[in-house]
Amino acid sequence: MAGKNQHVVPHLGGWAVRGAGNSRVSSIHSTQAEAAQAARSTAQRQHSELLIHGRNGQIRERDSYGNDPFPPKG
Repeated sequence: MAGKNQHVVPHLGGWAVRGAGNSRVSSIHSTQAEAAQAARSTAQRQHSELLIHGRNGQIRERDSYGNDPFPPKG
């Protein structure tokens, strides 16, 4: 079973990692790169997705570490 998707989001002048559906953040970082690395490790361990948001809140990058079918259907 896949874990929760990990979101890198702006947080109080820095960046935070938040699991999908969680109200609290998992960790806080001073740079987006540090937050992305922490979230990537968690997503790989949980076989879930990593979603990196920009300062405006929109998703700007997405990586999947789940059980993706290859080749994709469709």
